[in-house]
Amino acid sequence: MALHNRKYLKENRRELRGSLTPDEAELWKYLKEGQLLGRKFRRQHSIGNYILDFYCPSERIAIELDGQVHLNSNAEYFDEKRDQALKSLGMKVLRFKNKEVFENHDAMLQEISSSFSK
Repeated sequence: MALHNRKYLKENRRELRGSLTPDEAELWKYLKEGQLLGRKFRRQHSIGNYILDFYCPSERIAIELDGQVHLNSNAEYFDEKRDQALKSLGMKVLRFKNKEVFENHDAMLQEISSSFSK
């Protein structure tokens, strides 16, 4: 079975792309069209059973934005399991709080770009 963009998640991915949160839409402004050091990013890309907020195929980087829904022990447990699964596939996982997109996007973009292979 394919690992990337499984067919049964296609409608979910499309729906999520069409209804980005304000934080996701703001970060997408900086990631789309190769704006960050020429790296291509995808929005709402799925790997396995997980739909990632953003994914850079060339760098194998998953970027997740965490809002209020992630601030409880069940969500933290799920996020940790998800991160471990992605890392076991050789991916880097970067997590940021939603508010960082608006309050500290320069530092956030620097952290993303510094995780690129040289």
